[in-house]
Amino acid sequence: PPHYAGLFKAVGFDVLSVANNHSWDFYEQGFNDTIANIEQVGMLATGRRGEITYTEANGITVAFIGFSYFDDHNSMNELGRSANLINEAHQNADVVVVSVHAGAEGTDAIHTYDRTEYFYSENRGNMVLFSRAMIDAGADLVLGHGPHVPRALDLYKDRLIAYSLGNFLGYRTLSTVGALGKSMILQVQLAPDGTFQMGRIIPVVLDRNGIPKIDDYFQTVALVRDLTRSDFPHAPLHFDDKGYIHRAQ
Repeated sequence: PPHYAGLFKAVGFDVLSVANNHSWDFYEQGFNDTIANIEQVGMLATGRRGEITYTEANGITVAFIGFSYFDDHNSMNELGRSANLINEAHQNADVVVVSVHAGAEGTDAIHTYDRTEYFYSENRGNMVLFSRAMIDAGADLVLGHGPHVPRALDLYKDRLIAYSLGNFLGYRTLSTVGALGKSMILQVQLAPDGTFQMGRIIPVVLDRNGIPKIDDYFQTVALVRDLTRSDFPHAPLHFDDKGYIHRAQ
């Protein structure tokens, strides 16, 4: 419902990506209406093809760019075009943040591999190839979503990649069984040049209705730590039991 935009604004969201596989469910009019509703309450929307969204915080200019695997948005499968967009953002902002909706879905897709992923025969892109290429082009932080489960973190050229944040909210629409019900709020502290300083996984769990709450058992911390050790064993990241993430010595 359109009035939900005000709820997201009220709880502190500033920028929302509209680049995902459901943004055209109600065709172009629905896509444009979603953006209008986001902007009407004072948030920023990003994800239209060719779009770089700029905002400023404490004197730092931050660029956000939304990607998916669809040509209606910025397509992650067009590496050259995507790199040019990142490079443009890098020239005009202090920090460049990539939001990318891609990858296969479900508990079978919890691991991250350097290969093209498919879901129901649909090309969902190569998240490792894309993420590293965007950092090569000037991105400072890559935030993945789409698989519906948390995935590993990686550090590439001192830039953090989150391969999937999981589901944050899915009121009576999404399964919350097992890892599908584990989520996170990811806090990231970057140096002025965009390099990773430290971070924190604030663990979230979804109830059977898809409503999030803080998880006092820190399940997502253990899950992401184990996935990172498995999928990116050479990543110089250390996770403590409270979710704090530091560069490994």
